[in-house]
Amino acid sequence: MADEKPAPFTVSSLTERLKRTLESQFSKIYVEAEISGWKRYPSGHCYFTLKDSGAQIQAVMFASAYERCRAKDSLKDGAKVLVYGNVTVYPPRGNYQLVVLAAKPVGAGDLMQRYLELKAKLEGEGLFDAAKKRPLPFLPRRIGIVTSEAGAVIHDMCNVISRRFPNVSIRLFPAQVQGADAPASIIAGIKYFNSPSKDGWRADLLIVARGGGSFEDLFCFNDETLVRCVAASVVPTISAVGHETDFTLCDFAADRRAGTPSIAAEIAVPVLSELMDRLEMLGSKIALCLRGRGEWFAQRIDHLSDSMAAAIETALAHAELRLEGAVRRLSPSLAIQAAKSEARLSAARERLLPAFKLRLSLADSRLLRAKEKLSLLSPFGVLERGYSIVTDSAGAIVRDASLLTAGDRVSVRFAKGTADLSVLDAYNSTRDKQDVEMAN
Repeated sequence: MADEKPAPFTVSSLTERLKRTLESQFSKIYVEAEISGWKRYPSGHCYFTLKDSGAQIQAVMFASAYERCRAKDSLKDGAKVLVYGNVTVYPPRGNYQLVVLAAKPVGAGDLMQRYLELKAKLEGEGLFDAAKKRPLPFLPRRIGIVTSEAGAVIHDMCNVISRRFPNVSIRLFPAQVQGADAPASIIAGIKYFNSPSKDGWRADLLIVARGGGSFEDLFCFNDETLVRCVAASVVPTISAVGHETDFTLCDFAADRRAGTPSIAAEIAVPVLSELMDRLEMLGSKIALCLRGRGEWFAQRIDHLSDSMAAAIETALAHAELRLEGAVRRLSPSLAIQAAKSEARLSAARERLLPAFKLRLSLADSRLLRAKEKLSLLSPFGVLERGYSIVTDSAGAIVRDASLLTAGDRVSVRFAKGTADLSVLDAYNSTRDKQDVEMAN
C-alpha cells in the first residue's frame, strides 16, 4: 500500500497554526528597538515599525494601551524604546506583528542621534539663522522643481501651480528622493537650477519636494552635504518633504518650509483671479480717492480764487487811492516842469529854424553843381555834343576801326536814335596813318 500524503493546509489553516504557535511561544516578551513610521489614527490606535540594524517588525499599540502609557509623549520616530507585548499574526494580510501593551524610552535611536547631532552642529554654525532667509519672489515667472518624476508629487504640484497661475513656466529635474544615491541626485538638481541653462532659462524659485514616508525614507534629506547645498542656493528655495509632522534638516536650511508638496505649490504662486479682483478693488479705491481729492482741490481752488479776487480788489483800491494822492501832490510840480519844458522847446525851435534853412540852401547848391558835373561826364551828354557810339553785331563798343572788315554790320547810336550800317571798305591803317601825320 502506497504511503498516504498528508492532507494539505489551506492558507487560513496554515495561518491559524502559525498564529497559535507564535502566540504561545512569544507571549509577554520584551523587545528593545527603534521606532520608525509612527502614526496615530483618529481611532486612537498607533501603528509603527520597530527596527534595529538587522531587521524590523510591524507593531500596533491599541488606544487603551496608549492612554495608559506614561511615556506616550516620548513615542515618536527615532525614539529608542523598550516595549512589552505579544507576538501575533494578522490573518487578513498574513503578516506577523507585535501587539505592544506598554513602552518606555531608553534613549534616542541611531538615526535620530545622528539627526540631532548634525542639527546641533549646523545650528551652531548659524546655517539655520532666520536672518539668512530670503523672501520668496511674489510672482515667479520660472519655477524649478527637484523631485521624483514618478508618483503623484510632481503632478499634484504642477496642477496646483497651473490652476492658481497658468502663465508660470515649470521645469522638473528628475531626482532620486530615497536611498543612498538620493543626496547626490538632489544636489545635482539644485546646482542645475542655480546655473543658467543653454537656452537662457533660469529659475526664479526652487522647490525641493518629496511625498510622505518613514523617518528612514526621509533621512536622505538630512545629509550634511545636501543641507549645505540647500542653504547655499542662490535661487530662493522651498523645502517640501514629507507631511506636516515631518521635519528634515533641509527644511531648516531652506528659505521656506512647506508641510507638503501641495502646500509648497500654493506658497509658490498667488491665485491669478484673486490678484485680478484685488487689482480691480485697488483701482476702484484709487479712482474714488482721486475723485475725492479732485473735488477737494476744486473747492480749494474756488476758495483761493475768491480770496485772491477779494485781495486783488482791495489792493487795487489801495493802489488807486495812493495814485490819486501822488497825482494831487505832483500836479503843481508837473505843471511847472511842463511850462519850463515848453519854453525851452520854443526857444530851441526859434534857434534851429534859421540854421535849418541855411543848411538846406547849401545842400541845394551842392546838388545843382553835382548835377552839372554828372551831365558833363554822362555819355548821353557827349552824344548831345555831336558824338556817336559804334557797337558791333554782338553789342560791344568798337574802339578800333582795324577790327572791322568789309561787310560787317555795326550799329551807330546818336543823341537821338540809332542806325544799323554795313562796312563798305576795310580799314587801311597805312593810309590813315599818313592822313593823321598830315593832319598834325
